[in-house]
Amino acid sequence: MASPLAEARTLTELFEARVAATPDAPAYRRFLDGRWEDFTWAQAAREIARWQAALKREGLKAGERVALCLRNRFEWMCFDQAALGLGLVVVPLYFNDRPDNMAYCLSEAGVRLLLLEDPAIWPELRAQTPDLMRVVTLARAERDDSKLVHVDHWLPASGAGFDTGPAGPDDLATLVFTSGTTGRPKGVMLSHANMLSNARAAFAACPLVNRNDRFLSFLPLSHMFERTVGYYLAMVAGAEVVYARGITELSEDMISQRPTVLVCVPRIFERIYVKMLEKLPPGSLKRKLFDKAVEVGWRRFKQEARGTDALWWPILKLLVARKLHARLGGRIRVIVSGAAALAPPLARTFVGLGLPIIQGYGLTEFSPVVSVNRMDDNDPASVGFPLEGVEVRLGEDGELLVRGPARMLGYWNNREATDAMIDADGWLHTGDKARIEGGRIFISGRAKEIIVLSNGEKVPPGDAEQAILMDPAFEQVMVVGEGRGHLGLLVVSPIEDEQELCRRANAALNGFPGYAKIHHLARVPEPWTVENELLTPTLKPRRNKIEQRYAGLIDNMYRRENICRGL
Repeated sequence: MASPLAEARTLTELFEARVAATPDAPAYRRFLDGRWEDFTWAQAAREIARWQAALKREGLKAGERVALCLRNRFEWMCFDQAALGLGLVVVPLYFNDRPDNMAYCLSEAGVRLLLLEDPAIWPELRAQTPDLMRVVTLARAERDDSKLVHVDHWLPASGAGFDTGPAGPDDLATLVFTSGTTGRPKGVMLSHANMLSNARAAFAACPLVNRNDRFLSFLPLSHMFERTVGYYLAMVAGAEVVYARGITELSEDMISQRPTVLVCVPRIFERIYVKMLEKLPPGSLKRKLFDKAVEVGWRRFKQEARGTDALWWPILKLLVARKLHARLGGRIRVIVSGAAALAPPLARTFVGLGLPIIQGYGLTEFSPVVSVNRMDDNDPASVGFPLEGVEVRLGEDGELLVRGPARMLGYWNNREATDAMIDADGWLHTGDKARIEGGRIFISGRAKEIIVLSNGEKVPPGDAEQAILMDPAFEQVMVVGEGRGHLGLLVVSPIEDEQELCRRANAALNGFPGYAKIHHLARVPEPWTVENELLTPTLKPRRNKIEQRYAGLIDNMYRRENICRGL
């Protein structure tokens, strides 16, 4: 790493050093007006200067909060860098979240300015966000509003130059709202030093990534996983970032843009796996070849190859594995999977077919990466070794505790929650049970009852269940969905109409984040009691036993058509 890059103390100093080091190298690519448009690092800096000039005209002071609600796009990066350079605190919002939940985050943070992609939701936000003084929109608004301004009218033709501003390494850089035990999000406070140290340590763990690489950005930048690994780490490496057009065009963008590095969640692999199996009927020759390729490839990865594998693999690679690699553009060198556990069957399939997947582990409160496997020492059953500078140990009941420079400053305006998360010795309590063998971390379960969906979203099931049980239509309920794409609900109820139950369950969850919505529902044939061992003596559901008892019902529920769609 060049000296100026190594000496950068803030994220804006990092960007400034990157521009100075490789001004004419490719930095960003976006799709606009029917074509792909490229930016070098120097060109990106000039664009950011325009955004800074516009922000300066608003009279904002260092430490004030500004928010953005956009899909992944070049403007996201420009706004983020411009705001950070002025000492402002960036509050990213989930693009697909409900307006009422966005309004809560905006109001809680006291946001002064909002960059909004879709102005259609502004009328629902306005009454609940009195502190907002300016809303900049990327699309044209259908009605006049004194607070609204289109970005074309807001941005000047040029700026005076990129300003690294007043922020120091320990100053607050961002507030990232994540779901808490009450159902309402908590604002995770991260400093420049938190995120910069994490990006650098993640880069050190992936030394293969360099300025010749190309990232394809499609996971939400409002998540710290994509923001740190797919944005700041790429800046440390000097790699190019291509902003995908969207999830529906992702397959086309993979092929046309030919990325070398992917930052993924297991849900992406689930979708690819399902699509592959749809074209491979059980018992068919194609399916047999596919299964054989996975079997042989996995043995090769585990260095347990048999004598015939050397003969089989070239053929299977040509007929099976090469097609999968081609679907991803044909140039993939590193795939980092995180935010949720990669199911063993998926790991076996894709690693067996030769995809260079390294699984990691983290949480927003740690900026977010705690650990990751290394390309030359990869065990897909684990989440790898801690990053450089990260301490780990096991607490009571095997809970994983972590400590290091990437640990959050605390929760915004919530001292009680902060003290519950960070103990007196500075250890962050992850809520995950683990074991540590040879320095490598294996996640074995949850110390807290938190469901992690396959896209990384976290939902406290107990709070959701309590809310649903306020409706007398439900006698007993249990939320499921660990590792799956959406939440499901097991129900004991006299009402037989499952669509009506879906409607009422989601109505009860109205105050929860938008992703805490029931997509699948099934009525169970019997109540849960102490006698049938599905309740504890204190009448709490035995979650593991209920899931085991109704494993078939749960699988069928997720296979069926989504009866909750549109409700």
